[in-house]
Amino acid sequence: MARCKPNRAPGVSAGSRIRSLALAVRIHRVVLPVCCLTCYSSTASADDWPQWRGIDRDGVWHETGVIDSFDSPRLPLRWRAEISSGYCGPTVAGGRVYVTDRVIKPKQIERVHCFDAKDGTPLWTHAYDCAYRGVEYDAGPRASVTIDDRRAYSLGTMGHLHCFDAATGKVEWSHDLGVTHKIRMPMWGIAGSPLVEGDLVIVHIGGEPNACLVAFDKKTGTERWRALDDPASYSSPIVIDQAGRRVLVCWTGRRVVGLGPATGKLHWSQEFTPARFVRAIATPVVDANRLFVSGFFDGSLMMRLDPDQLAVRKAWQRRGPSEHESDGLHTNISTCFFDGDHLYGVDSYGELRCLVANTGERVWESLDATPKRRWSNIFFVRNGKKVWMFNEDGELIISRVSPKGYEEISRAMLIDPTPLGLPRRRGGVVWTHPAFANRHVFARNDKEIVCADLSAKR
Repeated sequence: MARCKPNRAPGVSAGSRIRSLALAVRIHRVVLPVCCLTCYSSTASADDWPQWRGIDRDGVWHETGVIDSFDSPRLPLRWRAEISSGYCGPTVAGGRVYVTDRVIKPKQIERVHCFDAKDGTPLWTHAYDCAYRGVEYDAGPRASVTIDDRRAYSLGTMGHLHCFDAATGKVEWSHDLGVTHKIRMPMWGIAGSPLVEGDLVIVHIGGEPNACLVAFDKKTGTERWRALDDPASYSSPIVIDQAGRRVLVCWTGRRVVGLGPATGKLHWSQEFTPARFVRAIATPVVDANRLFVSGFFDGSLMMRLDPDQLAVRKAWQRRGPSEHESDGLHTNISTCFFDGDHLYGVDSYGELRCLVANTGERVWESLDATPKRRWSNIFFVRNGKKVWMFNEDGELIISRVSPKGYEEISRAMLIDPTPLGLPRRRGGVVWTHPAFANRHVFARNDKEIVCADLSAKR
């Protein structure tokens, strides 16, 4: 029977080349002197982190040769660089780190930054006027920069889409989509990260007419297709393989849809009407023929992807009577993950949970990984049999999870939480996804971006 699976490197047209190079590097590394194993260079590294949630947009970090535990309660930093505020997680490719931020004085601007990944030296910055109107939680841009071959694509809170020469910062083309595509602005702005598929860059913007999703020629910026009259959500689209076809999957402000990424043709749709208002933030996750989404007010929806034709059906849906009495998973920012027959995620008040994937039945719950408070968050990144967790207090945790429970191996502070634009009663949180590349971790808050070495010293 055919199986539905995540694509190999959605958003990275050179994905197969990257993966082949990574394999060659891993094989070659066996015969290198031990001292070379810990060098920070492209020849000794397996993976970049070129888009939202990594090479395959699935929250998996493939590198080996990384530490098993931390030596101190605070990670020593390789470098740090000053930036301003924002929710955009960093991305890493070709020896460069990309991140966006916002400045409000003397005028409102958004900026796209590029730093040297080895030492944090600023390489280029592009700034443009961007007045926020009607946007809550206005700290700064949400969407991560997507790097494809020699180009970098950024999407700002108000819908400014830029294509840069990734090395120099030269603008190759740009669009103010708020104007050109009449975006019906969500209350928290545009948040879905650009996705590159083939020769297209696809964005989730909720424009008019029929422009919830829009695809542009990635080289010229010419619009190639637009689809759906749905309002936008904050969820980033992915591409999967289903029934021998490429399928663009997006959780819009109304439903979960599957489209042809080359044409925008709607193949299937599963309604998931918001319980109160649009709060779809997490990225859809897929495992074999299972597709899952979860939201703070909306609870959980598990779908079955037909392996033989382009169709989907609801497997189960769970929603508790309130955010305090949740059922299944009521996630907020965090994206869940599958591991075999089980599903793991963080619930509405920081409860780390394990569910039976086929039914949504809860197996266990733990409050050890992040504090219990409303919207308490964890970003999950899997590396081999371990799960690296980055919580909203800025702590990096190495752990294992299984149906038997949560096992914490080691924990260290990576970056201090900052209060700008976030729930001030907390005294600050970190709500930006880290990047794991070249055996290093990259993270940002509202004041700086930092890099720490995670390579095992052998």
